[in-house]
This record gives sequence, C-alpha cells and structure tokens, in this order.
Amino acid sequence: MQDKTSPVIIDYYSDVLCVWAWIAQPRLDELSRQWGPQVLLRHHYVDIFGDCNQKIARNWGEHDGFEKFADHVHHSAEPFEDATVHPEIWRATRPSSSAQAHLLLRAIGLVASEEKLAATALRIRRSFFCDAKDISDMDLLLQIAREEGVDHEAISHCFRKGSAMAALSSDLRAAQESGVRGSPTWILNNGRQVLYGNVGYRVLNANIEELLKHPGDEASWC
Repeated sequence: MQDKTSPVIIDYYSDVLCVWAWIAQPRLDELSRQWGPQVLLRHHYVDIFGDCNQKIARNWGEHDGFEKFADHVHHSAEPFEDATVHPEIWRATRPSSSAQAHLLLRAIGLVASEEKLAATALRIRRSFFCDAKDISDMDLLLQIAREEGVDHEAISHCFRKGSAMAALSSDLRAAQESGVRGSPTWILNNGRQVLYGNVGYRVLNANIEELLKHPGDEASWC
C-alpha cells in the first residue's frame, strides 16, 4: 500500500544489451530529475540476451544475422539523438551474454545503494553502446565496478556464497510471475500498471502524477 508519504515505486526490468532500454535511459534520468525522492526506481534484470549467439542466429539468420541485427539496432536508435550507438557493436563487438553483467549488478544491489547500482548499470551500457566494449567480459565489468567505487571484496563474497546468483534468479522468476514480456518493462501500482517497450516520458509522467494524487489501494485511471 502507498500512503501520502511513500514514494511511487517503479520496478524496472531491462537487459543491459537491449537497445530499447538504452533508448529509455534519458527517461530514467528525467524521472530522477523531476521527481527525486517521490519516485523509487528499483532495477531488475530480465533474460533477453542470455545467449546472444543463439538468439541472433535464430531470429536474424545463421550466416549474416549479426550484420542484420546491427543494422536493426542502428536503425532503431537513429531517431533518438541521445542514444549513441557505436558502428562496431554487433559487427566487431559481439558479447556472448548479458548474464555476466546482470550477475555483477545483482551483487552490487546486495552491497551498495540503488543509486550506485543504477550508476554502474549506466556505465556498463555506455561501455557497450558508446565505446563498443565487450560487456560479457567479467574483467571489464569488475573494472567498471571498481571505478564506480564498489567494494571488490564485497562483490566477490556475493559470487562465492551464491547470493548474487540467488538475487538474479529471483529477478528472473519475478519477471515471469509479473508477466514481463521484454525489455524495458515498467511495473507500477503493485503490478496493476505494466508499461512495456518504447514508452514515452509523458506516459510515464502521467502514471506517476496519478499515483501521487491518489495514493492507496484504488487503481489509477491511467
């Protein structure tokens, strides 16, 4: 239940390799700027690019699938000036999986703040989409985490003890139970409102405004 003093909670499901989640990043930033502590964004991760080679070969072709998919990604991002896409992603830079990054981020979520988690996730996305780095490389991911000031030993402990894997498994299970269809997905109002895909900022904003005006158990009209 949400009362007048509690923030609007958004459970945000994404895959770090998803171009539509990259396109949505400025909307996350604007939510933070406009609403501050009135909105609590909780990051979760969903398996879209868990096996990139299989996914792209199956959906785009075994022989030239990566080139076709690269064209699709560039075409998708073209109308969005803030969504920089390096020309070499999916052509020369072909991560094998997003799962490594998701595992790291789940570990960070266990030992650091939601703000630190969001900042590291953004750095990982930038490394891929802007700099064409292979973000399935755990050495690179750990370097990014260190540069963001995350305690390396704390992360290692989460890996060794299985707590990071348990948290990632919980994300994947919750996504399935909540009917998450893909990346990105925004879940508000205790699951009553599910927004999926390329959702405009005005739509997000309208839903948040309605929830802030009418907190409690009643369903929003948005």
